[in-house]
Amino acid sequence: MKKNTTIGSWITLNHTSIVEIIAEAGFDWLCVDLEHSVTDYKEAQQLISSIQSKGIIAYVRVGENNPLIIKRILDAGADGIIIPNINSKNEALKAVESIYYPPIGKRGVGLARAQKYGFDFNKYRDGKAKNIKIIVQIEHINAINELESILEIDEIDGTFIGPYDLSGSMGKPGQYDDIDVKEVLSKYETIVKNYDKLIGYHVIEPDHTKVIDKINKGYNFIAFSLDTIFLGSAVRNEMKSLKNNL
Repeated sequence: MKKNTTIGSWITLNHTSIVEIIAEAGFDWLCVDLEHSVTDYKEAQQLISSIQSKGIIAYVRVGENNPLIIKRILDAGADGIIIPNINSKNEALKAVESIYYPPIGKRGVGLARAQKYGFDFNKYRDGKAKNIKIIVQIEHINAINELESILEIDEIDGTFIGPYDLSGSMGKPGQYDDIDVKEVLSKYETIVKNYDKLIGYHVIEPDHTKVIDKINKGYNFIAFSLDTIFLGSAVRNEMKSLKNNL
């Protein structure tokens, strides 16, 4: 695997046993999804704790670029935040302000799990709080048009392309073979490679060859499938093989 490339996966089922099983597979990080799941704040904290107990990084994709949501997830102890649908420099700066304490940002002070419930705030403020990974999702044609201004923000650690929503914003949802969609995805890849930042992609299929393909294209922050797909694919494949051999 290329240097500085990390492989993670997506957690959408709000049960710590799922996390414990997947975390043992050898991932570098896992991301708890709050945008497209029914996971609530309490469950998110439990999942974050379970991920970190396995010695890997806990990301959370929040549902929106909302200071209150981001603050609560950071106080729950997340190592990194993935923020959906960032379309401009101003929106990216809003995210940064929500994640950093003053003077860089506007994050309010809480005394929760991240700060050991008030017994270790200074250490958290001067350490982990300054190193929260910030990944913004590029999911709209407007974001492509403002991509360079977003990447120029020092506190943004990387971007994560959302090809389906991006193609949808062009009126061509899921049409990845369309020449215009291909051109836009190629433009994204060309621009981000000019910056020393994480380049993210979510390979939905549980097929390692597709992950290798993205690594060869320069992606270095790759989500490999998700809990429901790994589970469902294994069940379906084995039952299909069983029935075919009866």
